[in-house]
Amino acid sequence: MKTLHTVLATSLAVLLGGCMVGPDYHRPQVSVPTQYKEMPGWTAATPEAGEAPKGEWWTTFNDPLLNQLEPMVSVSNQTVQQAYANYQQAQAEVQVARASLFPTLGVTGSATKQRTGSSSSQRAISTSGSLEGNVSWAPDLWGKVRRSVEESKATAQASQATLANATLSEQVSLADALIELRVSDADIDLLQKTVDAYTEYLRVVENQGAAGTTPPSDVLTARTQLESAKSSLIALGIARAQYVHAIAVLVGKNPEELDIPHSTSLPTLPTMPVGVPSTLLQRRPDIAVAERQMAAQNAAVGVAVAAYYPSFTLSAADGFSQTPLAGLLHVANHVWSLGADASETVFDFGARHGQVAAAKAAYEAAVANYRGTVLTSLQNVEDDLSNLRILAQQADVQNAVVSNATQGAQIALNEYQAGTVDYTTAATAQATQLSAQQSALSITQQRLLDTVSLIGDMGGGWSADELNASQKSTAER
Repeated sequence: MKTLHTVLATSLAVLLGGCMVGPDYHRPQVSVPTQYKEMPGWTAATPEAGEAPKGEWWTTFNDPLLNQLEPMVSVSNQTVQQAYANYQQAQAEVQVARASLFPTLGVTGSATKQRTGSSSSQRAISTSGSLEGNVSWAPDLWGKVRRSVEESKATAQASQATLANATLSEQVSLADALIELRVSDADIDLLQKTVDAYTEYLRVVENQGAAGTTPPSDVLTARTQLESAKSSLIALGIARAQYVHAIAVLVGKNPEELDIPHSTSLPTLPTMPVGVPSTLLQRRPDIAVAERQMAAQNAAVGVAVAAYYPSFTLSAADGFSQTPLAGLLHVANHVWSLGADASETVFDFGARHGQVAAAKAAYEAAVANYRGTVLTSLQNVEDDLSNLRILAQQADVQNAVVSNATQGAQIALNEYQAGTVDYTTAATAQATQLSAQQSALSITQQRLLDTVSLIGDMGGGWSADELNASQKSTAER
């Protein structure tokens, strides 16, 4: 038995180091520019800004509620929880695949009692039993199992990157929803000030109407303008409630559980430093997903190729058998056996060839998906940079518009009170002022949203180095 165990152990060591058919994985090259097209027009980060945000990137917006809610996404968000469960499943599949590299060990035992003889004088009761340990092993001569392990590892890493991508996506959605809520509050403040101003304008016009110095149409115009502003103010409550409900769901709460008080301040617009495009290959989890899926498909080609080669199964049994049962474990009752099976498909009408061709096509599709994901990521960042650059220019112009419109509304009201213009002129100037202020607020809103988008499109501080054993998969084969 000692010799048998030695032979099995030696065979295990030798056969585990056997060859692996199929292609070894090498990440395909992708064309990445040295810098973004928008970089020449992009405002360079101030020295205080440091490197691009990492980890808790949302803190750059200096919003206490955002800082409080964002950590809840990775814990309570149900989309993230689903992605986490999928990752756990993928990790378990790696364990299942790896188990096929090793022998299967088992123990069987039996005991039988029977009566023999046809007459009462000849009847006898006998007992028998056996106790046996068995080993079965299919050595991975061609690397099919190891390619399967390689495929499962890459799939698990893709699932881990999918989890990171889902977390980042939900964090971005939460930041967007909170910005929309803050802008909604700012719009409410703006309309409330407008309602207060229109109320005062109506009082002035009504006094002039009562004195007979202004026609009734001016009173109706002022009242209509005020009621219209009140209606718009009430309508903002719908959007605000929906943003609060969306935020609650994003942090894993029922919509009625979360109550967010009105805020009078907007998040800070951070200055965002931008690195070189090649960093996206490491920082964007969706690119990591595509790259790991590509690696998994490459391993699947090896699994398909291995089907061309014969399979072997080694078996051994060692134990005791005795009739009668007494003295079962005595050395004289020792039994053992060794066996080997081999199988090879001689002709399958092209099934294996088709499986290899399908695996290779799936790999090429994964390569195209990877390169397409990289191109899309570059497009995303270019879009964000151009949007922010143009919006910064528009904000400067719109601020001048607001200043001029505010001054014009005040002049028109003064002229109306002096009797040099009708109220329609003053009302138009007031409406122009409100429109200019709302446009300025909308531009600020879009700059905040595009900044969040830029952070998300640059990976939000995530790194592919966080993938489990991402650099060790080859060494462990």
